[in-house]
Amino acid sequence: MVEYKHVFGPVPSRRLGRSLGVSPIPEKTCNYSCIYCQLGRTNKMTNTRQLFYPVEEIISEVAQVLAASVSFDVISIVGEGEPTLYLGLGDLIDGIKSLTDKPVVVITNAALFYDENVRNDCIKADIVLPSMDGFDVASWKKIDRPYGKLDFDDVFEGLVQFSKEYSGQLWLEIMLVDTENTSDDALQKLSFLAGKVRHDRLYINTPIRPPAEDYVVPVSKETAARAAEILDGTAIDFLSEGKFSSDIQDDYEALKSIISRHPMNRFEIESFLSSRGSAGARLYDGEQHTPATVEKIFRRLNNDKHVTATDFAGIVTYRAN
Repeated sequence: MVEYKHVFGPVPSRRLGRSLGVSPIPEKTCNYSCIYCQLGRTNKMTNTRQLFYPVEEIISEVAQVLAASVSFDVISIVGEGEPTLYLGLGDLIDGIKSLTDKPVVVITNAALFYDENVRNDCIKADIVLPSMDGFDVASWKKIDRPYGKLDFDDVFEGLVQFSKEYSGQLWLEIMLVDTENTSDDALQKLSFLAGKVRHDRLYINTPIRPPAEDYVVPVSKETAARAAEILDGTAIDFLSEGKFSSDIQDDYEALKSIISRHPMNRFEIESFLSSRGSAGARLYDGEQHTPATVEKIFRRLNNDKHVTATDFAGIVTYRAN
């Protein structure tokens, strides 16, 4: 099977169901370097929009995947960094929508919404999920670690302006990091800011996969519940539900393809292998799926110099370097 450069999944999303991912930007290209990022520290910090890849190249991959009758709920333009840095975003959304009637989603840090062109691009999406983690300049810089020339007030006002112009579904997301934005004062300030943003849903999230910085601590269920009450939002369950999938026949290569963009924990990998076994897929060495052969996969992952295994909150998660 073909391994795609821009399209991956579907992967399970706690908000969106089975999400077919589309990445229009190079790995770790972003205008934030969030302390909680599951992809690790940003190594290509930029705030300049670029046409990193031809729009037609990405749309062609999407068309190939759709022709294979893959089952999914939404197409998410998420990238491996910040997707609004892609200069062809509006044309990409138009192209995808010409191929499917499934909702097109943009998942963004909202840092560029002060730019009218970015707002006009994102208006074309069916659902936009912007994040808002900081309640003031200091907390924003500490949690999101933005590109140096970005200004907190400009970023926030851009989000407010977009929410007024946008007629689709706007689902605001706040990532809680223990002690960083979880005090009652911080939550009240976040609630005040959220009240200025026209939104349809507000999700309370917390890191469940190994973050960029090892001092990041996820919040307790009690803290998440308190935040949901103060912010009038919904606390997302800690572990994602649903199943990962891949068109790549070889199990090991399929796993490597997924974890290069979306880290998977041990339980998700076991579920993934089990689902492929029931569908008739073969392990990389041609053996049938058994506990022993599944362990071979884990041994290979653990010995692969291009894969990092990290224990976070008692759960081992794998990510391709």
